[in-house]
Amino acid sequence: MTKAEKTRQYIIEKTAPIFNKKGYAGTSINDLTDATGLTKGSIYGNFENKDEVALAAFDYNFGLVYGTIKNRIAAKSHSIDKLKVYLNVFSDFSSLPTLLNGGCPVLNTAIEADDTHGELRAKAVNAIERWYASLEYIIKEGVEKGQIKQGTNAKDFSGAFIALIEGGIMLAKVTGKMHGLKAAMKQCEKMINEITA
Repeated sequence: MTKAEKTRQYIIEKTAPIFNKKGYAGTSINDLTDATGLTKGSIYGNFENKDEVALAAFDYNFGLVYGTIKNRIAAKSHSIDKLKVYLNVFSDFSSLPTLLNGGCPVLNTAIEADDTHGELRAKAVNAIERWYASLEYIIKEGVEKGQIKQGTNAKDFSGAFIALIEGGIMLAKVTGKMHGLKAAMKQCEKMINEITA
């Protein structure tokens, strides 16, 4: 990695939690310089503008969450256990470094950027589509292996599953209480139990 690449990565890692917590609009150049200890010129010498930093920060934050889930799923052989990885990860979302600093990056970005920032919105849409695809793949694989009931609608299951998890995280974040997240996780567990072959 070149010095420029290291500096760029350093900026991303230091600013990603700030973008996740404060959002794109709420993050100022002073926040970026404070977090990195670099000057405005150093930051913009490595990135064209704040948009480019924000997009890279989203990719980094999403990569932390996605990587954690992907690695845990890879360690499981049964489709039901793979689905339960999501419950384990998101039930204790504070255990993930990026989530500790502001919540789920996909939820945060989707809410903030839905009408205001097309490129960030596209990143959030892509992340959600990847999540759908992952869940649908696990379910279809589970049906083929006889681990998940025939006739399970993978798309409907995935949509409800994602909505419950993200809604639970939002409730926990807004209220500061875990009840809504715990209730959502219980419902997700019921959904998993209902499709188990």
